[in-house]
Amino acid sequence: MFLQDRMTGRQKLVLTLLLGSQFMLAVDFSILNVALPVIGEGLGFALADLQWIATTFALAAAGFTLLAGRVADLFGRRRLFLGGMALLGLSSLVGGLATEPEILLPARVLQGLATAVVTPAGLALLTTSFPEGPLRRKALGLNGALMSAGFTSGAILGGLLTELLSWRWAFFINVPVAAAVLVLAPMVISESRPAERPRMDVPGAVTVTLGLLALVFGLSHTNLPALAAGIVLLVAFWFVERRAAAPLVSIKVLKQVKWANLAGLLAFATETSLVFLMTLYLQNVLGYTPLATGLAFGVLGLGTVLGGLLAPRIKSPRILLYGFAVQAVATAALALLGSESGWIWLLLAATFVGGVGNMVAIVGFMVRATSVPDSEQGLATGLATMSQQVGITMGIPIMSAVVVMTDISTAVLVNAALVVAAALLPARPRANAG
Repeated sequence: MFLQDRMTGRQKLVLTLLLGSQFMLAVDFSILNVALPVIGEGLGFALADLQWIATTFALAAAGFTLLAGRVADLFGRRRLFLGGMALLGLSSLVGGLATEPEILLPARVLQGLATAVVTPAGLALLTTSFPEGPLRRKALGLNGALMSAGFTSGAILGGLLTELLSWRWAFFINVPVAAAVLVLAPMVISESRPAERPRMDVPGAVTVTLGLLALVFGLSHTNLPALAAGIVLLVAFWFVERRAAAPLVSIKVLKQVKWANLAGLLAFATETSLVFLMTLYLQNVLGYTPLATGLAFGVLGLGTVLGGLLAPRIKSPRILLYGFAVQAVATAALALLGSESGWIWLLLAATFVGGVGNMVAIVGFMVRATSVPDSEQGLATGLATMSQQVGITMGIPIMSAVVVMTDISTAVLVNAALVVAAALLPARPRANAG
C-alpha cells in the first residue's frame, strides 16, 4: 500500500500551528513552579495554600480531558480547539491581572479546563491531518519533542520572566499566542467531525469526570478516601460503558489501547518524578540554586528533543521496549551518585540518555494509542492525554513517599524498576501500527 512520506505545504502550516499551541500548553504546566513563592507573597497566599495554584490547574486539566476529547469527536474538533484557545487567552489575562487569591484560583481552574479542551482536540486534529504511517510518526515525534522541551523550558522561562519583569508575565505570555492561533487556525485547519452525531453518554461523562477528579486529588494530596472514591467511580464507569447504547468510551477502543496507555502513564510518571528526585539531589546534596538546577535539566530537555527526532525513524513494533530499556539503564546509573560535586557529570550524561529513551517510548505510546479510526481520534487522544496527566500527577507523590521511607538512591532504583515494568507490558501493536 502506498504511504505518503512527504508533507504538503498545507500540512506543514497545520503542523506548525498545532505544534506551537501544544508547546505553549506544555510550558504552562511548569512556568509557574519557580514563581510560586513570589506569587504567594504578592497576593497574600499562606505558605500551606500555595499548592492550590498548581492543584486547581491539575484537577481541571486531568479531570475533564477525556470528556473534552469525546465532545470534540461529536461536535467538531476545530470548534472545541478554538473555544479552548479563547478560554485559555481570557483566563491567562485574568490570572495576570489578579490582585487576590479569590481571583487567581478561579483563573487557574479555567486555564486547566482550557488545557483539557485544547490538548486532546489539538492532538486529534494533528493525527487526522496525517495518515497513519511515516507522516503521523514524524508529526507525533515532533509533537513529543516540543512538548518535552516545553516542560523543561517552562521552568527556565518562568524564572527569567519573574526575575526580569514580573510573575504576571507568566500568565500574560499566553495572551498574544492564543490570539494568533485564533486568527490563523480557521484559515489553515479544516473542521473535523463525524457525519452522524450520536447521543452524549451523560452517566458515563459524570462518572469518569468525578472519578478522575477524585483520583487526581487523592494522588496529589495523599488523600486515601478521595483515592478510594476515584477508583470506585472509575470501576463504575467501566460497567456504565458496557451497558450504554452510545458509550462515551468505546470498550472496543479501550481494550485496543489500554496497554499502550498504561505504558504512557508510566513513562510520564517515572520521568517527571525522576526530575523531582534529581532536584532534591542537586539542591540538598550538591547545594545548587533553583536557577542552576533548572539549567542542569536543560541537558535532559536536549535528550528528549533528540529522542523525539529519532523515534519516527524506528519502525520496529518493539519501539516501546527499546525506549524503556534505554531509560531504565540510564535511571539505574543515577543510583551511583555521590555527594561530591564531580558527580554532576554522571547526572548530566544519564539524564540526557534517559531523556532520549523516555521520548522514544512516549512517541511509541502515542503512535499506538492513536492507531484507531479517525472518527475515534478525539477519544483516543483524550485517553492518551488523560494517561499523561495522571502519570505526571501520581509520579511525584509516590517517589516522595519512597524518599521519606528510604533515601534518594533507593527511590531512583524504584523508579528504574517501574520503567522495567513498563517495558514488559504486553503492548502489542496492530499489524500496521508500528
